[in-house]
Amino acid sequence: MMLAMSIGVGAVVVLTALGEGARLYVVNQFSSLGSNLVLVFPGRTETAGISPGMLLGQIPRELTMEDARALLKSRAISRMAPLTAGSSEISYGPLNREVVVLGSTADLLAVRHMDMALGQFLPPTHAEEPVCVLGAKIRHELFGNATAIGKWVKLGDRRFRVTGVLASQGESMGFNTDELVIVPVSSAHMLFNNSGLLRILIEAKSRDAIEKAKQDAEAILLARHNGERDVTVITQDAVLATFDRILRALTLAVAGIAAISLAVAGILIMNVMLIAVSQRVKEIGLLKALGAPASSIRALFFTEAILLSGTGSLAGLMLGEAGVFLIGKAYPSLPVTAPWWALLAAIGIALTTGILFSVWPARRAALLDPVAALSGR
Repeated sequence: MMLAMSIGVGAVVVLTALGEGARLYVVNQFSSLGSNLVLVFPGRTETAGISPGMLLGQIPRELTMEDARALLKSRAISRMAPLTAGSSEISYGPLNREVVVLGSTADLLAVRHMDMALGQFLPPTHAEEPVCVLGAKIRHELFGNATAIGKWVKLGDRRFRVTGVLASQGESMGFNTDELVIVPVSSAHMLFNNSGLLRILIEAKSRDAIEKAKQDAEAILLARHNGERDVTVITQDAVLATFDRILRALTLAVAGIAAISLAVAGILIMNVMLIAVSQRVKEIGLLKALGAPASSIRALFFTEAILLSGTGSLAGLMLGEAGVFLIGKAYPSLPVTAPWWALLAAIGIALTTGILFSVWPARRAALLDPVAALSGR
């Protein structure tokens, strides 16, 4: 009985910890993206999740640097960082590898809250300087312990001078900054032979100005695109709230599935206690013959059920916490932790099922006739 109860409680702890860990991971990822952010994407995403033009084979209108600069007309926007991306081969001497190349401006450092380990970020001007900033891992693979600042590397068929190295920050929103190469957006357009932007990151002047920045961005781009709503503007908080709701629902769902095992454990307690009643008929008869009231007989069985459920719950908590610890060691990037309400709910359900399923056996024992019980009938 205690094993069944401990497995049920342990399952609730582990599964809710996984769900909560996934939620915290997404929250941390969005938090590391920056603060007071508004994101602009090309194409209009409707409720169905696709742009109506896609059904007709139309490609969404590209966002351009002129669109990005026009957004600074809004008084609610403090800065913006255009982004374009592609993959290219980077080489230095005999060493080369494939990398993700981001094209942006000097404001990306502040908007994305990135830190520099060495050197300087992109120049603040819009001049087409052939410079680049390397991720920490790329710098180590190409230069080892040697100095990278001032050296020339080759991206595709173009040469770039290294001006800085990013501090190690790991993965964030699909990009591992340690394996990125960042170049001016104009250089990226020439490197990939295009003129569009992947997205535009906007930083509002304050948290209260986020909604105003979103409305201004939509109005400015609507005017620039001849009244056509062909961009998607979303706030960081809106995306985060959506993910938060989904992952909280997922956590509750897996907790509910795990809680079913506690109900199964409760049924097991009932069956075993029914057997216990049949095995203790003479003892129960003796107690009643000595004057023990029916309430005392019921209390004895209830107490036994509580002790079994409580001991199984504590064992399950230790089992669950051990599982959470091992998962945390195996996946250190996932902040697995069981929420407090899951721990209380697991123990509460275990005790409740143990008590509820002991009602019938306790009642059956309390109704035994003492003479018949002592005779073993």
